[in-house]
Amino acid sequence: MSYLGYVIAAYAVFAVVLGGEFLASWLQVRRELRTARRRVARQAAARAHQAPTSVSNELTR
Repeated sequence: MSYLGYVIAAYAVFAVVLGGEFLASWLQVRRELRTARRRVARQAAARAHQAPTSVSNELTR
């Protein structure tokens, strides 16, 4: 009685699950990095559109 088929199937399932977990985590990291970059860009745009109140107050005195 040979268990070779079962062992090969077990390793194949392990490899598929491990690959799926790697792919899912890689995609999550990409998504989080994209979100962080967009947040930084929004914050930079918001800072660029704000009027510098301290400079304008100094000029009106």
